[in-house]
Amino acid sequence: MRIDLHTHSTASDGTDTPAQLVRKAAAAGLDVVALTDHDTTRGHAEAVAALPEGLTLVTGAELSCRLDGVSMHMLAYLFDPEEPALLAERELVRDDRVPRARAMVAKLNELGVPVTWEQVARIAGDGSVGRPHVATALVELGVVPTVNDAFTQDWLADGGRAHVEKHETDPFEALRLIKGAGGVAVFAHPAAAKRGRTVPEAAVADLAAAGLDGIEVDHMDHDAETRARLRGTAKELGLLVTGSSDYHGSRKTCVLGEYTTDPEVYGEITRRAFGAFPVPGAGGV
Repeated sequence: MRIDLHTHSTASDGTDTPAQLVRKAAAAGLDVVALTDHDTTRGHAEAVAALPEGLTLVTGAELSCRLDGVSMHMLAYLFDPEEPALLAERELVRDDRVPRARAMVAKLNELGVPVTWEQVARIAGDGSVGRPHVATALVELGVVPTVNDAFTQDWLADGGRAHVEKHETDPFEALRLIKGAGGVAVFAHPAAAKRGRTVPEAAVADLAAAGLDGIEVDHMDHDAETRARLRGTAKELGLLVTGSSDYHGSRKTCVLGEYTTDPEVYGEITRRAFGAFPVPGAGGV
């Protein structure tokens, strides 16, 4: 059983529509895939409608959080998408994305980069605009060779010359909201240092005491030594260990199913959740 619990579609910053994503997941031999767009559940209905027979969809979202000035992401699985408190917080984060992206465009213009808001908006399409869309604009202009090369101190990394902070949820509040909506919470790529500053691993114990269910260990941004260390942390704290691709379509080099989650861990996630249930494929449309 092959399970990938972290993917993105055009509802946020992926390049595949939700329908394309679930079809590609089935073609890649996955049995279970989670759709976890940034701060939105807008792609879920399309993914469910297109879900191929034999593939199960886990609905979720990747919530933008900040702890002591450090940006972090919380994967929320199988929560009630209409629960008012969590819905209001997601909308608050999402609504801040446009002014933030506009401010990054302005900073880039000050640095002599001829990027425009119209270009970034075109790239984002109907998705929730974010740094990857600005990064793609830099690639189009030949400023950097790849999207990943835009996430440096020269450009868009946390604290970089063109970086602009956004509204992000306190992770302890995020845990309260996720649990209140019947969901399960997993700390996404907690040691992905190449993205910028990371939350100290000592803080994971505090998050675990506050209700964190697991940590994403097997991820393309964690080397073998880091994965081993995180496994030790998870064992010590009684946390679930997940693995996933963090697939973004052609925007990143990761592929569906590059890293996967143990079926027993997936079973425990579904047992803990009560806000929503995994959706089995019925053949799609």
